[in-house]
Amino acid sequence: MADIRSFHEKQPLLGERVYIDNSCVLVGDIEIGDDSSIWPFVAARGDVNRIRIGKRTNIQDGTILHVTRRSAGNPDGHPLIIGDDVTVGHHCMLHGCQLGHRILVGMSAVIMDDVIVEDDVIIGAGSLVPPGKRLESGYLYVGSPVAKKRPLNEAEREFLSQSAVNYVELKNDYLMDVHPVS
Repeated sequence: MADIRSFHEKQPLLGERVYIDNSCVLVGDIEIGDDSSIWPFVAARGDVNRIRIGKRTNIQDGTILHVTRRSAGNPDGHPLIIGDDVTVGHHCMLHGCQLGHRILVGMSAVIMDDVIVEDDVIIGAGSLVPPGKRLESGYLYVGSPVAKKRPLNEAEREFLSQSAVNYVELKNDYLMDVHPVS
């Protein structure tokens, strides 16, 4: 069973048909939308601010999700907001940022505080998105620090939704047929 904990009287809320791998740790003010999936070794701490994950979104293995606390200089802090139909690749770090809908975050990417990623964006594997950056809809971004590479082509735009569908199907298989082996 996944390690799902309350913190300061706030506890994770899961939508319908959500898959949470048993190795995950979810703490505090977290909401996960219908048909989303949280894969092995994900750690999500909604302790000093909130985490919101949309529908049909998948957070893959080894990813860390965290937030920035509220302060006198930043009264809202930086929550972590992830939209619908988002694929977050393996071993990513998302911290106090906002992701729109239909986004692919490549493996080992780091997205920092106060970043806004608009809808329909691909962020390449290993990219670093520094604090306060805005990634415009419809583009591929790569590098460390990240730079706009080129507009997405039609096949890439279609893949953004298809990736989400693929992970909904996979999490449905896991919900039906994953069992501990003694």
